[in-house]
Amino acid sequence: MTVTRRFLIAGLGASAFTALPAWARQGAAQAAADTLDFDAFNAATDTPALRMGSRGAAVTRAQVLLDRAWFSPGEIDGAFGRNMQRMVRAYQRSNSLKETGSVDAATWQSLREASAEPLLTRYTITEKDAAGPFEKTPADMAERAKLKALVYESLDEAIAERFHVNPAYLKRLNGGKALAAGTEIVVPNVLDSKAPTRASQSIEIDKGERVLFVLDSDGKPAAGFPISIGNEMNDPLPIGQMAIKNAVDMPSFTYNPAILKNAPKDAAKVEIAGGPNNPVGTIWLGLTKPHWGIHGTPEPAKVGHSETNGCIHLTNWDAERLAKVVKVGAKVDVRP
Repeated sequence: MTVTRRFLIAGLGASAFTALPAWARQGAAQAAADTLDFDAFNAATDTPALRMGSRGAAVTRAQVLLDRAWFSPGEIDGAFGRNMQRMVRAYQRSNSLKETGSVDAATWQSLREASAEPLLTRYTITEKDAAGPFEKTPADMAERAKLKALVYESLDEAIAERFHVNPAYLKRLNGGKALAAGTEIVVPNVLDSKAPTRASQSIEIDKGERVLFVLDSDGKPAAGFPISIGNEMNDPLPIGQMAIKNAVDMPSFTYNPAILKNAPKDAAKVEIAGGPNNPVGTIWLGLTKPHWGIHGTPEPAKVGHSETNGCIHLTNWDAERLAKVVKVGAKVDVRP
């Protein structure tokens, strides 16, 4: 279906579409392309070759399948980026497939055999969802310390994070409709994925690839998550072995400028209350190296792409999943 025909169906005539300025046509075309036919999306059995730079519904399908297999692409966004390439390669290694980093016919078959449920589902936003509370997160740490909790900033952010999807992409998948109590929306069907039964108490962190693996007893990846880590000039992640020493749900965060290289000179030490927009997210897995941990983040879009003050950042939902399958004492092996 051409873009113009999509807009005719949506009630916008071809002349109106072509009269839009170039920037508006581009944005409208992207929105039209990303508005998915629910039944067609779930019924699709095609196996298009997907690689870096691919976009669209087939990429979204593959991202949902990878997420449900616990090889997280990070935010589901319909775009084949570096995080997805890392997870495709890890999934292929885990399932004894050729490690191409591209989604080929054999990878499609394996992903679909592992998870036959519909890839999209419908969700009606509840009054409880819409009630929040929601509050803007201050940039200043001293101001954050005055808050009783670091909650979501908006309903859009809360719903998107629940379903592992980029907030802007969630909007596009639903035709731009405003999210409110009683609104039925289409979301990735990711909430009921089962933890891998072959996961062991062994974690491997690949610094070069920026991936955290949960290994099985044979040393193969049973699950994989993209991560952000410190750079080599600012608290680099040390090579070698550590272990998980504690696990905390909804942790508070001690902002201590004395141990942060980029803290303002006049910054004070403060305690930041817990919540999804806390600097360490919803889960803290403390490591045997002092002040270091594996934890969530309030900025899931940056995971796998940005650098940190030293700790290992995952999306909140991936940190929560990791905490379900590893226990205190689990070994963490950091490799170059």
